[in-house]
Amino acid sequence: MIEIKDLHKSYKMGSNSLHVLKGINFKVEEGELVAIMGSSGSGKSTLLNILGMLDGADSGEYNLDGVPIKNLSETKAAQYRNKFLGFIFQSFNLINYKSALENVALPLYYQKVPRKERQEKAMKYLERVGLKPWASHLPSELSGGQKQRVAIARAMAAEPKVLLADEPTGALDSTTSYEVMDLIQKINDEGNTILVVTHEEDIAHMCKRIVHLKDGVIVEDKKIEQVRAEQYV
Repeated sequence: MIEIKDLHKSYKMGSNSLHVLKGINFKVEEGELVAIMGSSGSGKSTLLNILGMLDGADSGEYNLDGVPIKNLSETKAAQYRNKFLGFIFQSFNLINYKSALENVALPLYYQKVPRKERQEKAMKYLERVGLKPWASHLPSELSGGQKQRVAIARAMAAEPKVLLADEPTGALDSTTSYEVMDLIQKINDEGNTILVVTHEEDIAHMCKRIVHLKDGVIVEDKKIEQVRAEQYV
């Protein structure tokens, strides 16, 4: 599903260069639930940006579902993102003046899905995350946990190959965090491939594999016994 070989990335800092990713090798099979961990500056956000086609690598290979991701134009990158990826962010990134239903339907609009079908699909995914009664509510009328559920429904609506979650529980209290992870686990149980960037050990252990980054290299990559979130919900 995802294959990365000898990935390097540097950023210019004035006259100097900061080498952020130093030869990353990384493979994710279909249906995996992987946590990417590392302290600030470890390179985990840069890796996620490259996986999400929001940034490009300097060298190395990135294949997504058999498609080489390299030297893409902005338009092509946007097309691939829409086709392959769903994003979940710490700050939810909902549009404040649109209802929960309209937020979830947005990726389908960019895929040129007809309006009636968009509405039906968006409602189906809102129902899946337990928010059908809140479909007409604005983000300002929702709690943090509800906003993240809307964001997860939006990420799922376009039926992506891979879900990329960047600190999905970072802005939530522990009870709400476990509710969100319970939902992510259930989505993964259905065969969806999910990568979760987190700095929280308890959240990482709710995945099935933990990849540790330090100073731009993978220092540990291990499969683990998954902790089910539902026992805390």
